[in-house]
Amino acid sequence: MNSVNSTQFTSFILSGYTENGPLKYLYFIIVTALYISIVFANTLLIVVICTERSLHKPMYLFLCSLFVNELYGSTALFPAVMTNLMSDVHVVSIIYCYLQIFCLYSYGSIEFSNLAVMSYDRYLAICYPLQYNIIMTPTRVWILVCVIWMCPLAKIIITLSLTIRLQLCGNVIEKVYCDNYLIVKLACSTSDTTVNNIYGLCSMVLSVIIPLIIILYSYIRILTICSKSSIETTQKAFNTCVPHLASLLNFFIGVSLNLLQSRFDRPLQTLPAVLQTILSVYHQICQPLFNPIVYGVRMSQIRQACKNILPVMQRQHNKC
Repeated sequence: MNSVNSTQFTSFILSGYTENGPLKYLYFIIVTALYISIVFANTLLIVVICTERSLHKPMYLFLCSLFVNELYGSTALFPAVMTNLMSDVHVVSIIYCYLQIFCLYSYGSIEFSNLAVMSYDRYLAICYPLQYNIIMTPTRVWILVCVIWMCPLAKIIITLSLTIRLQLCGNVIEKVYCDNYLIVKLACSTSDTTVNNIYGLCSMVLSVIIPLIIILYSYIRILTICSKSSIETTQKAFNTCVPHLASLLNFFIGVSLNLLQSRFDRPLQTLPAVLQTILSVYHQICQPLFNPIVYGVRMSQIRQACKNILPVMQRQHNKC
């Protein structure tokens, strides 16, 4: 019976966009300003890390990977949101929708993986300072960077292959961007989604739970070592770890809000539609803007490198 009602859709409707009248121009300006700020801040720090030889160390290379991921995730969301804000028809092709899911889901998984590797790096640097350079060789650093990116991409390819095979009985997605979980909910038969749900749970463990365990273990060990060290050593470790923990907390809160809205929408139904939309994209808007600010402000070497490079860039611009 369900299969009879299924339809071969060629597009999805994003119902998260409401008719805002003249307010859509204000929202467009805000979103555009945020995107420009994100691109500028993350690109600046990528350039600083790549050009400043003193920053060619594992910690900063992992940071560079993090900033590249912020650009990657933001570009998968912001241009589409900006286009839909100015459009009266919020319809996206099925191919573009799956491509956006691939980019946004892999962005989230890469973010957690990157933060986990960064915490492991700090654990080695603080708990095993004498062996750090032996363990964290350039080859191992690049292997870890490849793992950070390749494993999430492979997981999302499997996720999408399981979703594409489903027969759908609807094409309305109740968000401002394409969401894999909401598409799976549109399947005609719940029995067809069993594999999706099982793999989704396994993917959640691999993408979120395991990185969180690595992060918690690393920082518990760091705190244990710091409690037995001098005040100077503790202060140095504290200054290094605070940005990582702040970034993790910010991203985890954003992801939790998104999951709460997608899977348990009743607690948020009483909120205004605009606020619900903001909560659903919080981790994709605030994290790419939060990371370059917190790392740029808290880490003295990055601040100093920015001071060294910006005047040079300004002089080159003036010559041109």
